[in-house]
Amino acid sequence: MTPEDVFALSPVMPVVVIDDASKAVPMARAMIAGGLRTIEITLRTPAALDAIRAIARDVPDAVVGAGTVLNAADLQAAIDAGAAYALSPGGTRELMQTALRAPIPFIPGIATSSEVMVGLDLGYRYFKFFPAENMGGVGTLKSIGAPLPAAKFCPTGGIGPDAVESYLALSNVMCVGGSWITPSDTMKAGDWAAIEALARKAAAFKR
Repeated sequence: MTPEDVFALSPVMPVVVIDDASKAVPMARAMIAGGLRTIEITLRTPAALDAIRAIARDVPDAVVGAGTVLNAADLQAAIDAGAAYALSPGGTRELMQTALRAPIPFIPGIATSSEVMVGLDLGYRYFKFFPAENMGGVGTLKSIGAPLPAAKFCPTGGIGPDAVESYLALSNVMCVGGSWITPSDTMKAGDWAAIEALARKAAAFKR
């Protein structure tokens, strides 16, 4: 799998903060039933690695990735847990150079054109644009795309369903990251039918 393959999996990449690993498998099955093929589990909670491990083991149709990978140790932990890819909100040179040797695709985060240029110099072409809405959203990505056409993006951060189409209309955007598919109260309640319905709406966006 390549970073391009990761971005091509679904028009919306669900970004999930999970507090209870026992909810990972039914949540992932609801996502798949709704038509989303991939899930990013952020490494922001103690349950995250166990959640990745459970999805990788028990939901073979789901391509599970690890988000909020901040250093080489996080990357190795994600690989060991069975993550198929990894993303970061940023990208230190050390992490990006280490990730080039990893057995899974790594997608660094950027917020400025200078950061894109550093990534391009290291051989990266696919980036997470974060935090998208706070950094100017669609207008910023359109401006970055003119001088840096080789870079492709998954914008994430503050994007709601009403904004997805405007991002996907950009030639340098391949997918959009969103956390609205797994609201915290819905996750706590275990309302998998509601999450399946939200996933179905997300999967219906056209690129």
